[in-house]
Amino acid sequence: MAPTRNARVLFAAIPEGFPIPGKTTVYDSSQKIVLGTVPLNGGFLIKTLVLSIDPYMRARMRMSTEKDSYSAPFVLGAPLKSHGVGLVLRSENPDVTPGKYVYGVSIPHQEYSVLPNMEELIFLEKDPNLPWTVYVGAAGMPGKTAYMAWKEYSQAKKDETAFITTGAGAVGSMVIQLAKRDGLKVIACAGSEEKVKFIQELGADVAFNYKTTDMRTVLAREGPINIFWDNVGGDALDAALEHAAVYARFLECGMISAYNTGYRGSKKLHYIFTKSITVNGFVVFRMKPKYDTEFYETIPRLLASGELKYREEVSRGLETVGHTILRIMEGKNTGKAVVAVAEE
Repeated sequence: MAPTRNARVLFAAIPEGFPIPGKTTVYDSSQKIVLGTVPLNGGFLIKTLVLSIDPYMRARMRMSTEKDSYSAPFVLGAPLKSHGVGLVLRSENPDVTPGKYVYGVSIPHQEYSVLPNMEELIFLEKDPNLPWTVYVGAAGMPGKTAYMAWKEYSQAKKDETAFITTGAGAVGSMVIQLAKRDGLKVIACAGSEEKVKFIQELGADVAFNYKTTDMRTVLAREGPINIFWDNVGGDALDAALEHAAVYARFLECGMISAYNTGYRGSKKLHYIFTKSITVNGFVVFRMKPKYDTEFYETIPRLLASGELKYREEVSRGLETVGHTILRIMEGKNTGKAVVAVAEE
């Protein structure tokens, strides 16, 4: 059997500021693999179909000695890893059958991979009305983040007011719809007029471009805020604290404003006690044991029927990974960023 190309994307250098394609991440097509004979050593061989590109990947681009994070650093010189979907081609694991589809956080950014076991992976069955790309987006980790944290921490009550930052992103767009399904008034912001139009289509009652509209003016007029979903941190967090209602709930999902520029301390934390605000930080893997089954029974069906909307930005080929990461960091993507690596 002739060798097959096994292209990959390597973590090549720790970035200072924004990750630079070709420097921070390097596409390498020199590697070969013989699919029929590559040793499995009790594991299984997968063909990578789709890969998820997410903001948290920037936090993994750090020194291996920096351990203070919920996610391990990428290994210099090795392929990136992220959530993805793969098709099992061969297996020596009696629990993993060829033809099955696997999903999880540990999919290497290469065309083919031998995986030792199902750790951090699950089997998936696709709804016939959804493409695989959705299973790393609205029906995958971002959708889970929104669904699980909203259920666990929002304590949403009809006619309350929620404020959602990065409303056009993969997580924020789902949160908007969950809040509307619970009968809330939704304020949401994004960084372009195109994105504002999208969050209006999702049902947001108040949608604005934070780059051209003063956030505090909007919140003063439309608040106070009962629930704040924070994907941004920085000044947006301070503005939300200023305009929060007594007993507000703050759901701290991410702080993308700080990932490439360094973290800035909030100047408004005193509002947490003066307004009796509850603050919950979370990462999705800690909620999965409680909600994973419920999520898959609920969300893919609603996406397939059109009751929940989603938007994807799909690039094709591993060579696009570095540029897709940078687009996310610069806030240029709309909806979920996905790299389609191969067809089934």
